[in-house]
Amino acid sequence: MDALGKPNAERRRCAFCGQHMAADLKQCPFCREAVPQVKLSRRTGLNGRRQIRRGLLYMLLGAVIHYFASGYGDPIRLPFSPSVLSLITQYLTPVLFLGGLGLTAYGLILSAKS
Repeated sequence: MDALGKPNAERRRCAFCGQHMAADLKQCPFCREAVPQVKLSRRTGLNGRRQIRRGLLYMLLGAVIHYFASGYGDPIRLPFSPSVLSLITQYLTPVLFLGGLGLTAYGLILSAKS
């Protein structure tokens, strides 16, 4: 709150004289200059780059999990039984990798549309 008891969200500074004034005024009451109304807009729609990055991250995650679950990372052993590891390497990591591939393709389509 400011000295007048109004919340600061309802007040702003004049771009010309620097005095505080109400946010809805179009002209400064102190210097009588017309204050431009600035409207900020966010980009609407889906962002293809975000989907591409997420898809590539899922593909990398699937590849790393498959690498260690298959036993190629010799000093690091996962503490699961062989039946669980075979389930991971045969079904779960390919699904994760292909899901990431699909998400990357979807992001490429979105970025091509925009």
